[in-house]
Amino acid sequence: MRLENKVAIISGGSRGMGAVEAELFVQQGAKVLVGDVRDDEGRALVEKIGADAVYAHLDVTSEDDWAAAVKKATDRYGKLDILVNNAGVSARGTIEETSVEDWDRVMGINAKGVFLGTRAAIPEMRKAGGGSIVNISSQLGLVGMAESSPQYQSSKGAVRIFTKSAAIQYAPEGIRVNSVHPGPIVTPMTEARRSDLAMQQVMVSRIPLGRYGESEDVAYGVLYLASDESSFVTGGELVIDGGWTAQ
Repeated sequence: MRLENKVAIISGGSRGMGAVEAELFVQQGAKVLVGDVRDDEGRALVEKIGADAVYAHLDVTSEDDWAAAVKKATDRYGKLDILVNNAGVSARGTIEETSVEDWDRVMGINAKGVFLGTRAAIPEMRKAGGGSIVNISSQLGLVGMAESSPQYQSSKGAVRIFTKSAAIQYAPEGIRVNSVHPGPIVTPMTEARRSDLAMQQVMVSRIPLGRYGESEDVAYGVLYLASDESSFVTGGELVIDGGWTAQ
């Protein structure tokens, strides 16, 4: 049981990578609060997982929602050890096609949401004597791509550097912060692009392993960073991209 006696919050946890992470964490001994704005899907997931999971409505751009989610987790389970900032959205378009409203929407969820979650979790992790924060970035937080939107790539790059800043600031308190950089993964968020045969071929052509990843590929990496097995890892980047950024 790699997460025995640990308490975790996973944002964007109702489906896709977040749902797989939540199920895996519970299998490995954790108590998990699943946060999302998809209330029906989130409640269905925790019912499936069982008594070791609880759901909270969580708009990651809302300070109040974060405060309530952290309080619900600590009231129910007594502490907070792990935060997975998993919630995110994608977008399309060139710089000239991108509206200010869409820029703000994507940056708000993908970057501000990570900041707010981290800030809300740190006081409880301090009380627990330390913790692990795992921020889901992207391979496009490391390299650029003409076919992806500027706001998505910028938001994921922001997550990467924010992670390093937080890691340095809170290392003395035993709070570790790392980022994960998935390549193209089979999730609801990538469904539209995967259904476009020409775009799917473009994406797969850039992956040396020749396929999209699965949510489980990412979840096991997140599990490692969340667990005490990675006790000497902070400020790091775990790239799970089928070789995309090796080229």
